[in-house]
Amino acid sequence: MLEEVLIAGFGGQGVLSTGQLLAYAGMVEGKHVAWIPSYGPEMRGGTANCGITLSDEPISSPLVTEPTTLIVMNRPSLDKFENAVVPGGRILINSSIVKQDVSRDDVLVMKIPANEIAEEIGNARIANNVILGALIKLTGVVTIDSVVESLKVVLPPRRHNLIPANQQALERGAQLAEEYLNKR
Repeated sequence: MLEEVLIAGFGGQGVLSTGQLLAYAGMVEGKHVAWIPSYGPEMRGGTANCGITLSDEPISSPLVTEPTTLIVMNRPSLDKFENAVVPGGRILINSSIVKQDVSRDDVLVMKIPANEIAEEIGNARIANNVILGALIKLTGVVTIDSVVESLKVVLPPRRHNLIPANQQALERGAQLAEEYLNKR
């Protein structure tokens, strides 16, 4: 198993923390993991992306240049990274923000209204985990339980009260992916 994920959006959308969660969950499951964050100097509102590689074998390069999965949280990220995804890969789109269609027909595309779902759950800041839940269901790269366990490490102790909402977001995303797969 080798999964190379690129997560991209604006700073403040949880791009880096989503990657961190995925990486920690991989470590919890004993996988080889690499996580490389990249962000503009602005932090909130600036560009942010990260590459995560998870593998059962040692990783030769931590750079994600040809992702098997792309998560895009904003339109500039789709414009910039759409063509980097390998044929047969996946593009998961936060359709709450990105209205543009993917121009390729050789990748699986799933549009997820992550912001609306996060608001329904009660916290707009967990939209990233709605999409992460879908990624988990589509790829099986880690389990939701491992991500929930990783929340205890990634979130500061004062934010541990948000773990149940984050778990609900992950489960909603997985449910959406299940419905998506059943329609195909």
